[in-house]
Amino acid sequence: MAFESLSDRFQGLFKKLRGQTRLSEANMDDMLKEIRVALLEADVNFKVVKSFVADVKEKAIGQDVYAKVNPSQMVVKIVHDEIESLLGEEQSDINYQKGGLTVVMLVGLQGTGKTTSAGKLALNMQKKGLKVMLGALDVYRPAAIDQLKTLSEQIGSGFFSLPGDPVDIAKKAKAKALEDHYDVLILDTAGRLQIDEKLMLELRNIESEVHPDDVLLLVDSAAGQDAVNVANAFNRDLRLSGIILSKLDGDAKGGSALSIKYLTGLPIKFAGMGEKMEDLEPFHPDRMADRILGMGDIVTLVEKAKDAIDEKTAEKEAKKMLEGDFTLEDMLKQMKMVRRIGSLGAIAKLIPGMPKLTDEQKEMAEREMKVFETVINSMTPYERRHPDCLRFSHKNRIAKGSGLTNADVNKVLRKYEQSKAMMKQMKQYQKTGKMPGGFNNGFRR
Repeated sequence: MAFESLSDRFQGLFKKLRGQTRLSEANMDDMLKEIRVALLEADVNFKVVKSFVADVKEKAIGQDVYAKVNPSQMVVKIVHDEIESLLGEEQSDINYQKGGLTVVMLVGLQGTGKTTSAGKLALNMQKKGLKVMLGALDVYRPAAIDQLKTLSEQIGSGFFSLPGDPVDIAKKAKAKALEDHYDVLILDTAGRLQIDEKLMLELRNIESEVHPDDVLLLVDSAAGQDAVNVANAFNRDLRLSGIILSKLDGDAKGGSALSIKYLTGLPIKFAGMGEKMEDLEPFHPDRMADRILGMGDIVTLVEKAKDAIDEKTAEKEAKKMLEGDFTLEDMLKQMKMVRRIGSLGAIAKLIPGMPKLTDEQKEMAEREMKVFETVINSMTPYERRHPDCLRFSHKNRIAKGSGLTNADVNKVLRKYEQSKAMMKQMKQYQKTGKMPGGFNNGFRR
């Protein structure tokens, strides 16, 4: 994810501070220098860095941090609040028109993922129970229109497209959306390789004709400080109301996210966190500050789990497992549920205190899950429900059928037995509050 290097630097800094009983002028200056370097290396605008460091220093001194509090805790709190302030402090949503049509206009340079983001935004709104239409205005790139149509079919949204002038198409799309009682119309405008006066005039004309409730600029997270220049250029000609940051799950340094609100005044409303259609998240500054400082983001994890897993099914499966009825089929269902939430690496980043996984560890974990799934899928339904029946000949057949080895099959069965034993321990704890075999030390009521 973007910010990974910055997150590592901050965590290293806070670790050093934990070994000190108080802050002095000297180590305060050292800490501020490290913060300054970390932010500059993350491609944060130098004006933003200067202001950020000054604010951290003022607040640390102003709260008499040197003698009275644990220095690492105070610095974490101050840095967290300042990052949250840079990112916007409060979550900013679409300017929905209650009881009427909400028009959202997407603009941006080519290559930022604008058309894909239009589909992701439509799906995000549909999950709220809104009826959404996608309007294709990029008449210069037929592939963009085809892509938007394919996305609309994939997510089940409305779609509108006509040949001709984009301004006229926008007017007709709005009329159609009103006629068919849509809640939201999302207009995907033509991208541009660079700021082009002719195309900017077209955007101004579209804006003046359809009067969108939101004009959102797509910004590539990897654009760094150039993102601020792009935002200011678009904002001079249009009434931008917010930003969508694309590719925030990539290896971008994250400087654009930390600079753009401060320097443009425009809130970041959404962030693209992956390639799937579900991977567009409302941007929460407080949660993003948690992630940057390595504190995880358990709220987002719970929201993702609720979207991916049916609550009643999850409760039913949990009850079944605690009653001791835990089969290989249940194990397979669990793995599929986890995969629906996201990759193991992405999930780990959202869990507070979870050690950072290396790329090798992520690959190993994903590979192990695939092996488990392949082995279990190669069993008969009876074998999945009654693994005790498996003999060497059965395991040999399963290994050959899955293209794996007998050792892989045995490894899956060992993991299953371990999980089953854990379920028994959980059931015992639920009844008595005590874990068998001295395991109670790790649990608290």
